[in-house]
Amino acid sequence: MRLLAGLDLMAERVDDADIVRRHVLRDHARFRASDVEAAISRCHALHLEASLARARLAHCRMWAKELRYWHSLLKTTADQLDDHRAPDGTLEEGLARYRSASRQVFQIIEEERMRIARDMHDGPAQSMSNLVLRAEILERLVDRDPDRAKAEIQSFKDSMKGVLDETRDLIFDLRPMTLDDLGVIPTLRRLVNEYKEREGIEARLSVIGTERRLPPETEGALFRIVKEALVNVRKHAHAKNLDVLMNLQSHRVSAVVKDDGDGFDLAAVEARLAHEPHFGIISMRERADLEHGQLEVLSQVGRGTEVRLTLPIV
Repeated sequence: MRLLAGLDLMAERVDDADIVRRHVLRDHARFRASDVEAAISRCHALHLEASLARARLAHCRMWAKELRYWHSLLKTTADQLDDHRAPDGTLEEGLARYRSASRQVFQIIEEERMRIARDMHDGPAQSMSNLVLRAEILERLVDRDPDRAKAEIQSFKDSMKGVLDETRDLIFDLRPMTLDDLGVIPTLRRLVNEYKEREGIEARLSVIGTERRLPPETEGALFRIVKEALVNVRKHAHAKNLDVLMNLQSHRVSAVVKDDGDGFDLAAVEARLAHEPHFGIISMRERADLEHGQLEVLSQVGRGTEVRLTLPIV
C-alpha cells in the first residue's frame, strides 16, 4: 500500500514538473537558460524515478505471485507425502522426501534471485550510476558553457532512454505488463519476435482459433511454460528453426513448441531427473499440474524436441 501511495505522489510530482517544463518552454525568452535547463532536467529525472518506481511495483507483484505458486507447490508436496511413503509407512522417510522437495524449491528460488540481481547489476544499475556522474558534469557545465551543456543534454536524454529500455526489458522478463493488459497471445507474439531477433533463428508463432483473454492463472502458466521451453531451446538445442503453435478451443488451450535442434535421449534424461533434477522440466511439469493440465516432452537425438502442453479453461 505504501508503494502504491508513493506512486500516486510521484505521479503528481511528474505532472507538476511537466506543467513547469511546458510553461518554461512556451515562454523561454522570459527565463534564463539555466532555469530552462533545470526545468527540463528535473522533468526527465522525475520521469526516470517514476519508471523505476513502477518497475519496483511490478517486481513486487511478480514475487507475490511466485510466492503463491511455490506455496501451492509445497502444499501439494506435503499432501502427497503419504503416497510416497515406504510400505512400512515410516514418518522419517516421508519427512526426508519432503525436505528434498523443499530444498529443490528453495534452490530454484535462490537461482532466480541471483539471476535477477545479476541482470539488475549488469544492466540498469550500471547505467544509472553513469547517468548520475553525467548529471553532475552537466550541472557544472550549465553555468560555464551553456552551448556545450545543451549538446550534452541531448546525449544525456538518449542515455536515459537506453536505461528505460533496459528496465522495460527486465520487467518483461520478470512479469510482462502486456500479460495483464493485453493477454497471453500478444505477449507470446512479442516474446517470439524478440527471441528471433536476439538468437538469430527462424522463430514463428501460429494461432488456431479466436484470440481472446483466458483466466489469469491459465495465462500465467501458459506464458511461463512456453518461455521456459524457449530458454531450453536457447541453452541446449542449437536449433535453426523454432515453431510455437497455439490452439485456442472453447474448454482448453494447447501449445506446442517444436525445434529442429540436437534433441536428446529422453529416456536417459527421465532416468536422471530423480538424482540430477533438470529444474526447467520440473518447473514446467509442476506448473502444468497445478492448473490440472498435461505436459509431454518428445525428443530424439538429432531430430529436435517437441514440448506439448494442454491446459483446461475453467
